[in-house]
Amino acid sequence: MVLLLMAIVIVAVAAYSTRGKEIDVEVTSPEYRNLESTVATGGTVVPLDEFPARANFAGIVTDISVQLGQKVRAGQLLLTMKDQYALARVENARSALEGAKLIEENAQNNGSPEDRIGFAADRRKALQEQNAAAAALDTLRQLRQKGSVSDAEVAAGEQRLKTADENVQALDEKDRQRYTREDRDSLKVKVAAARAALDAERVSYNNAYITSPINGTVFSIPVSRYDFVAMGADLLRVADMTKIQVHADFDEADIAKLRSGQPVRIGWDGRPNRTWNGHVVHAPMAVTEAGPRDIGQCTIAVDDADGDLPADSHVTVTVTIDTRPHTLAIPRAALHTNGSDRFVYRVVNGRLEKTPVQVGLASLLDAEITRGLSATDVIVLRPLHGGDLENHARVSAEK
Repeated sequence: MVLLLMAIVIVAVAAYSTRGKEIDVEVTSPEYRNLESTVATGGTVVPLDEFPARANFAGIVTDISVQLGQKVRAGQLLLTMKDQYALARVENARSALEGAKLIEENAQNNGSPEDRIGFAADRRKALQEQNAAAAALDTLRQLRQKGSVSDAEVAAGEQRLKTADENVQALDEKDRQRYTREDRDSLKVKVAAARAALDAERVSYNNAYITSPINGTVFSIPVSRYDFVAMGADLLRVADMTKIQVHADFDEADIAKLRSGQPVRIGWDGRPNRTWNGHVVHAPMAVTEAGPRDIGQCTIAVDDADGDLPADSHVTVTVTIDTRPHTLAIPRAALHTNGSDRFVYRVVNGRLEKTPVQVGLASLLDAEITRGLSATDVIVLRPLHGGDLENHARVSAEK
């Protein structure tokens, strides 16, 4: 009998102790908010329109005509290497080309303006002689009928007219055939050769007098005046810094989430209070090994670049994979998993109630709840002083 009474007392004390023990927990409630799922990684800024000036021969840098950060226009001189005769050779070749073109033009026009003026004067004289010879012959023939001149004088007059006719005919023929087709073809070949020579001298000139082919900003000058550089060495870089992309490397597990057109936020440590906006141009097309990682490179367009994001700078990119506007969500810390099961602990009348939920979109901090909770529920975020959460346990809730 005594033993039975002691057992009853022990059970009652244990039951009382269980009922009296409370777990201090931090609680919250589901809220309607805009939720987004993102993937983040690092990337490098790459200009779309860039001119990298390189040395086309080994030599000395004699002058640098621009400064770092300077805006330049297409055709502007950037840098000079030692070749003091390059400009003179270009001008000589240009003069030779103009001369060859002038000769060809004269051939197409059947002579130069001076030639045509001289020919017109010669033809006028020949016509005057032809008319005079014809008039003189008529007079001689009339006089012969009267017996005043001999046949020999008439024959001389006829010969004079014949010579005048031949001179006019020769001039007309010369006017029509001043240059033959072979002459014109030969002159075209000479013009082409002169143009090729000028192009070659321009290449030589450009090798020494380096100009910018684009409008842009000088963002790199790795050499100084009087430096000796090897062939192919980087001399200077110009780019339009309002037209840039980011090349970002994503882990293989994230590649399938990427789609063209997805919005991107871009950050740079150099301006921590500035965020640039962009979009995915195309998802990675191949996966490569990079040390312990398998990665794919994604191209991201920067939509609001205004020249304040440096080329080759390392940036962070955050791609928005999906969004849920005004959806019911809870902190990820309140969500528990057991295999494929998802559940939370609700606080109901001071006790925990294990409640299964269905989860939709999930971000790093929040999870969308599609079934199982309402905005009026109170759920446990975490125990305040350690310990495990158990179904039906008594709790003391703090928000």
